[in-house]
Amino acid sequence: MAAQKTTSSRTPQPRRFTDQLQAFCHAGASLADIHSADAILFLAERPIHWSRLKKEIGSHPLLVAADSEDQLAGLGDDEGVELDTIVLETSDAPVYERLTQALLEAVAEELLEPGSTVVTLYSSFESGVIDSLSLIRLDEHLGRLTVRDLRRIESRIPTETLKQVVDLAVEIGREGREGKPIGTLMIVGDHRKTLEFAKPMGFDPVKGYPAAERNLFDSKVREGLKEIAQMDGAFIISTKGTIVASAQHMSAPPSTEISLSKGLGARHWAAAEISTATDAIAIAVSASSGTVRVFQKGEVVLRIEPLHRAMTWREFEGDPTSIEKEKTTTSKTTRSKSKSTKDKE
Repeated sequence: MAAQKTTSSRTPQPRRFTDQLQAFCHAGASLADIHSADAILFLAERPIHWSRLKKEIGSHPLLVAADSEDQLAGLGDDEGVELDTIVLETSDAPVYERLTQALLEAVAEELLEPGSTVVTLYSSFESGVIDSLSLIRLDEHLGRLTVRDLRRIESRIPTETLKQVVDLAVEIGREGREGKPIGTLMIVGDHRKTLEFAKPMGFDPVKGYPAAERNLFDSKVREGLKEIAQMDGAFIISTKGTIVASAQHMSAPPSTEISLSKGLGARHWAAAEISTATDAIAIAVSASSGTVRVFQKGEVVLRIEPLHRAMTWREFEGDPTSIEKEKTTTSKTTRSKSKSTKDKE
């Protein structure tokens, strides 16, 4: 989902192109050469001399991300300078989250492949001053989703339940079933109200089984759900992780407040509508791309691109600033490539 563009009432004043910025540009270009990076991402906090930035970076593809259009002021004034830009609207977020959002947006806009290697230049210690440099391999960075990503979703659904469902959705999106890509829809929480908008599409494979044999915390149940996901219809799941119903046709009332990206089809509209009509969270898996989208109140609050390697859930340890400092070190693990197709659903 591309970030929406907005402008603020005050435009930051352009700053000069400092010797330190020039040194970091040269260091970033050298790092990109050494590791055959696919692009360099510049996380801007105010307007700069854009043509000079492009010149110092050299021949490497350059992406510029900022929190508002105002911070990109003057970008179109330099003749012959065309840069891909990303507007984030995340000014209050830590630098780690802003970098992650910029990379997700770049993948979503097909500016980067999910397996790309990217050199990033950003301000980590002193606001407005480029003082940090990182080499990020997207198949590792975007695959390390954290429990905190889900805790940011304000809901009465226990994090562990939501984690189980999202993990399962990612597995389905990444692996499909028997070598074939499949899409599905899972609706978690507020199941009693959700059932009011549901109608069986025919045979419900989970009907009649005891609750203990329908709980997603059981590995056998999770494998069974993957099989059932090949059928049409949605899964309705309680806050305790119990599959209440499957193969359900959802018919929540349409809302004029919902706005989805072009190319998203009936499954994603159903997810947006049911998450608007209830307090449930809907997780839609795209059959064409495997992309997982988490909907709340009609909006996509989390998007996960399919990766060939398994996701690793981990808690953040220590102060967030220490984690940001760690991003200045270079990752030395081997990159695995993955392909992304345009989401047609």
